[in-house]
Amino acid sequence: MSIVIVIVLGMFSQWLAWRIQWPSIVIMTVAGLLIGPIFGLVNPQEGLGELYSPIISLAVALILFEGSTSLDIRELKGISKSVFRIVTLGALIAWIGGSLAAHYIAGLDLEISFIIGGLFVVTGPTVIIPLLRQAKLSARVSSVLKWEGIIVDPIGPLLALFAYEIIKITLDGPFQFKDFIPFFIEALLATLIGLVIGLLVSFLVSRGLFPEYLKSPLIFCFVLICFTLGEGIMHETGMLAVTVMGLTLARTKKHVHSIGSIGHFMENISVMLTSTVFILLTASLTRETIMDVFTWPIILFVITMLFLIRPVSIWLSTIGTELTLQEKTLVSWIAPRGIVALTVSGYFAALLIEDGYSNATILTPLTLALVFITVCAHGFSIGPIARKLKLANPESSGVLMVGASSFAIAFAKHLKEINVSALITDTSADRLFLAKKLEIPTYQGEILSEHSDFEIDKSPYNFLLAMKGNAAYNALVCQTYLPEFGYNHTFSLPTAERKTEHKEISTAFKAHLLFGEEATFTELNRMVNIGYKLKTIEIDSKQTVEKEEMETDRIPLCVKRKNGSLVFFTFSEKPVLNEGDLLVVLEQGEKE
Repeated sequence: MSIVIVIVLGMFSQWLAWRIQWPSIVIMTVAGLLIGPIFGLVNPQEGLGELYSPIISLAVALILFEGSTSLDIRELKGISKSVFRIVTLGALIAWIGGSLAAHYIAGLDLEISFIIGGLFVVTGPTVIIPLLRQAKLSARVSSVLKWEGIIVDPIGPLLALFAYEIIKITLDGPFQFKDFIPFFIEALLATLIGLVIGLLVSFLVSRGLFPEYLKSPLIFCFVLICFTLGEGIMHETGMLAVTVMGLTLARTKKHVHSIGSIGHFMENISVMLTSTVFILLTASLTRETIMDVFTWPIILFVITMLFLIRPVSIWLSTIGTELTLQEKTLVSWIAPRGIVALTVSGYFAALLIEDGYSNATILTPLTLALVFITVCAHGFSIGPIARKLKLANPESSGVLMVGASSFAIAFAKHLKEINVSALITDTSADRLFLAKKLEIPTYQGEILSEHSDFEIDKSPYNFLLAMKGNAAYNALVCQTYLPEFGYNHTFSLPTAERKTEHKEISTAFKAHLLFGEEATFTELNRMVNIGYKLKTIEIDSKQTVEKEEMETDRIPLCVKRKNGSLVFFTFSEKPVLNEGDLLVVLEQGEKE
């Protein structure tokens, strides 16, 4: 019962967060606190016993692997210096600053402060990536935050481990650098393990030695092997090993296309694990831990981390880099902590208490306070601040059109007139000429190529319309971008002329076919070419659009709601019109 409650509550928290547009981790944390320390319905740590820590560690490893495989070196074009400085000099400044704050403000011993300070440099993918999805940031800022979160995630625990090694060595005798040689060798071995396993998986996949139906499960197993071998060398280096493995596969997947096909499988696993682990962690906290969060030293420490340590580390490390003033401002504010900070702080708290550090008991409430407050503060503010700094798309809807036909250009021009952003892509410069002349945003290139992912900023666009004259090509475009845009936001323009062919189409697929049976690619372009015009009709009462009620030669295309959202007419969808909506139609115009 407890296992089912944790998994189901985690996933429904994700769904609720999507519905109300809240940061998902806020909902998950609240849900975990409600079923755990507040109402005492479940206690996962007691229920799972010895399996509790291994389950969370393996889940974190898989989440880190999924995040690192999503990185592509081409994302660093124009921001490589910034990212390098942030994950090196920025992390060092944050470590020192956070450690001093923990000592002088939170009242921790100096040794413990440098352990927890190293841990608090992490901003992992479990919290950053959901925020980036929600805020629709510009590509540059999004890449900086994503790379920082994934690269620094294993570095934080290593810094904490390094500080702990220093404590152990100095307690046993005078400080000598040679005593650290085993630590560096073990970290290097973990890195090599990740590199070797990543190259091995790439080789096996490229030679076709994995059948397609076993590819994702087998790579999943290699991730677990990589993490276990890394942990066997030294605790907390398993995260380093799987991150290196993921980066290696990310580097090779553009050469081995089939490796990229596991991305959606791993992403789905990662989403489920993230929600489950957050519920596990928060539900296992005690009421005493929750109450310890509301003490002045902890609150002042969190405020210092938010408003002093993070901004200083970013502004100093990015001096002379490519980032603009607005980009530095946003990056210096966004640094939510997540699963890694919570899990690893519990591990070090237990070690330090065994070593006789009595105030190490404050580590868990300190980490919980930092995680929850940063997630809330950054989660709720990232969108408004990004829009204020003009680093996010202010539009609630945008349309990406594939194919620069006469109708597509006329449609994009009309959407622009009613304040809906539209981008037209095509491989032909000649077909894009008129769109450019009308000052419609365009992209010349193959939308199905991998380069388009890095050359087109898709954040302003909620809808994809495949409107080429080739039905098979349109279907391939829709299938490719379905995971990114979503089932209800991906549409295709039919090319078939005969109604009998339309009747054979499944009901589910009809929801993806635009407009109506008569509104085919050929017919719509013919109508535009002979003088048909797009027109906006303001609706003054609630009504439905019935075909027999429409004027002759008038085709309804879409509706712009009062809140700015778009709804497209399809074979199966005839939207209800409300007062204040704008109905866009194609109708016969006056002859010029």
